[in-house]
Amino acid sequence: MANEMSNATTTAAATTAAAATAAAATATAVEAELASRMRLAVMRLGRRLRHQASSDLTPSQLSALSSVQRLGPLTLGELSAVEGVRPPTLTKVVAALEDKGLVARHTDPADRRVSRVQATPAGSQLLARSRSRTDAYLARQLASLGPDDQEALARAVALIEALLEREE
Repeated sequence: MANEMSNATTTAAATTAAAATAAAATATAVEAELASRMRLAVMRLGRRLRHQASSDLTPSQLSALSSVQRLGPLTLGELSAVEGVRPPTLTKVVAALEDKGLVARHTDPADRRVSRVQATPAGSQLLARSRSRTDAYLARQLASLGPDDQEALARAVALIEALLEREE
């Protein structure tokens, strides 16, 4: 009798473990599907927003200009680290922005061997126009949604922001 109970307990435990494993696999599959859908949606949204910005800058140039404006005067090394690109690539990006009059290099007063890059008024104006256009595009898209969908999207944005903050 004790042997039968032991076998029943072992069988129940194995069944529970198998069910937990199946549930974990299902959750993993659901999470993988959601991750894939989210990645594609974010990529498509980014592409549309870049199109709406309608500047003649490349995505790398626009990102570097945004970082320089947001973070203030930066050395090329600091900007390279912020942008996550190699210094030779960033040097080309900054040179293109300089040629367009969107950034300027200045000698660091504390160390004359170091130069810092900062946004020019023209660069700041271009970013303001770009942001205004993309914000207007998103506002038009949001206006087409009902209040419940807008609320759901607001919650989703908060969750995405929270996920991004975890990485920093």
